[in-house]
Amino acid sequence: MNTAYILLGGNIGNRLEQLRNAKNQIAEAGCIIDAHSAIYETAAWGFKEQPSFYNCVLKIQTKLSANELLITLLGIEKLLGRNRNKNERWQQRIIDIDILLFNNDIIETENLVIPHPQLHNRKFTLLPLSALAANYVHPVLKKTIAELLLNCSDELEVKPIKDAL
Repeated sequence: MNTAYILLGGNIGNRLEQLRNAKNQIAEAGCIIDAHSAIYETAAWGFKEQPSFYNCVLKIQTKLSANELLITLLGIEKLLGRNRNKNERWQQRIIDIDILLFNNDIIETENLVIPHPQLHNRKFTLLPLSALAANYVHPVLKKTIAELLLNCSDELEVKPIKDAL
């Protein structure tokens, strides 16, 4: 089995319901959800004119490879109403599902980069991830998630809003 940490987020519609739907779909896809963080609210990263995001991190076990997991997660996004396009960066979204970490793998392909390339720059990712994996050592940066959070320069406020999905 492979261990992965996945970030769920969204800032359109019923954000809490979308996170629940994504979690349920991930479980229905055969992934075992070992743990989840609290849900946090954060202003949109990059554009202040957007509604704030709700985010949480799941720790999962899966038989899927990293690429197969990516394909599965993109399918779940589409099922939940997201239509991805390459010009969408920094835009509002009903759901966003990102693979943050996959085992201790370092993967760099055209479609997938693991660890997530912005992981260490985003407090809204590091804070929920640190609740599940504070001592996990980032395979590229060689620092724990707790250290990355402590040294993160992201100044956006990340507020816990709910303990569970």
